[in-house]
Amino acid sequence: MEPMPERRKLIAGNWKMNGLRAAGLELAKDLAGRLDAAGSVKFDMLVCPPATLVHSVAEAVAGTPLAVGGQDCHVAKSGAHTGDISAAMLADSGSTHVIVGHSERRQNHGEDDALVSAKASAAHQAGLVAIVCVGETLEQREAGKALDVVGTQVAGSIPAGATAANTVIAYEPVWAIGTGKTPTAADVAEVHAHIRKAIDGRIENPGQARILYGGSVKPSNAAELLSVDNVDGALVGGASLAADDFWGIAETCR
Repeated sequence: MEPMPERRKLIAGNWKMNGLRAAGLELAKDLAGRLDAAGSVKFDMLVCPPATLVHSVAEAVAGTPLAVGGQDCHVAKSGAHTGDISAAMLADSGSTHVIVGHSERRQNHGEDDALVSAKASAAHQAGLVAIVCVGETLEQREAGKALDVVGTQVAGSIPAGATAANTVIAYEPVWAIGTGKTPTAADVAEVHAHIRKAIDGRIENPGQARILYGGSVKPSNAAELLSVDNVDGALVGGASLAADDFWGIAETCR
């Protein structure tokens, strides 16, 4: 039997509701320039700016290895959905990926697993890679329910037709996002191993599917986190807004 090819790390930056045009373009061009200068690297890099910047950022980094994605999408291709953006629109603007089911969407907008699954399916139909987010709250972790919660979210949030090529899973413990707190390497390993088992039968070629860790990832802890079994990259929030920090996280993969 041939050995399974190594999963390539993905370093993804979620800019959230941050970034005006000048600063966003400067950051994206800086990262793209570093990627070009670095030559061959052992990671893929993705930035997910606000929807207002997707097209201009995609144009600015066209022809470079830096990929661009959206932060959310609607389940419909078009229609009377004021303020929403469809996966097809993101693809038309230059996106190759889209984040769905981030905890801030689940908490602040009441999104459940069924809606996240529908959004991921819409992303696939538009030719986008869906980054499906899962993660437990502090209350759930302290109650010993972390694995059950994450397993349930994985089961309910991955649509039919998901493959290792069109779907990435991102584990983000809700209590660690933006708090400076991170679970131990052993905690991360336990959850990622649980996710790896949970996607078997739900994602085609599950052994090649990438599972990212997110939650206060920074240069000082990235090497430890990214060396954990079944951690195939990072979904980075605040640190992705500073080129030196984001690049420092990525460089731990080199």
